[in-house]
Amino acid sequence: MANLKEIRNRITSVGSTMQITSAMKMVSAAKLKRAQDAIVQMRPYAEKLKEILNNLSATLDLSENAYAEERELKNVLIIGVSSNRGLCGGFNNNVIKEMNRLVAEKYQGKNVQFLGVGKKVSDAFRKGGAFIPTTEYGVEDVFADLSFDEASEIAKGVMEGFLSKKFDQVVIVYNSFINAANQEIKSEQFLPVQPTVSEGGNSGDYIFEPSKMEIVEELIPKSLKIQFFKALRDSFASEHGARMTAMHKATDNADALKRELTLSYNKARQAAITNEILEIVGGAEALNG
Repeated sequence: MANLKEIRNRITSVGSTMQITSAMKMVSAAKLKRAQDAIVQMRPYAEKLKEILNNLSATLDLSENAYAEERELKNVLIIGVSSNRGLCGGFNNNVIKEMNRLVAEKYQGKNVQFLGVGKKVSDAFRKGGAFIPTTEYGVEDVFADLSFDEASEIAKGVMEGFLSKKFDQVVIVYNSFINAANQEIKSEQFLPVQPTVSEGGNSGDYIFEPSKMEIVEELIPKSLKIQFFKALRDSFASEHGARMTAMHKATDNADALKRELTLSYNKARQAAITNEILEIVGGAEALNG
């Protein structure tokens, strides 16, 4: 009977776990809808603005666009975007692995610093001396209430670090949202801005109004802040997609385990009843004999 009690306790435990994972799946599904709508609506604007920025950068010299300055690569900043919580499959681990890969393969021998946006990636790199918390830019927790204002404060701090030559190159590592079941890990160069040159070598002929410098001074910083905010939005939607998928699989696995345990419990119970009947019949035969 002790074995039956143990199995019964496990069935209860698995059932409780299944209720939790099912609830988390529904919560993530609700949050995913809002996050997905936000990134889908933002992408066309952000991508077109980035295209204009890159084409415009090709028409400017260094004195007109300091954000495109190519320097000898000594100091690198890798920005890792993760979630604050776990239980979302390989979502956070993929970001950490990609950051480590960049250090080992692309930036070996360089002075690499890390900026953690999200608790999980911050925890992974906090112990090293080259870690920069978002609090240095006046932001405590950007994902508590994701907004352009807080994202732009971080981007502004990074851009100022590039202009002051604290960083020679800045890379963002994040999960790009494809759909609820799929996220693609990306590492994109944030700074310096990489000009886009068309096949004919002409990046476009622009008429500037009111003036070229006024537009450049306003457009480039704004575009960079929007690109950074888009990466955070992408990651935010990817997080909820990954968590919903992970909790769906966990719920299915818990359900399968519960059925398996129930079958084992019924078999053990049937065996126990059979043994009791055999003992009773054996005892009766002994009395009759």
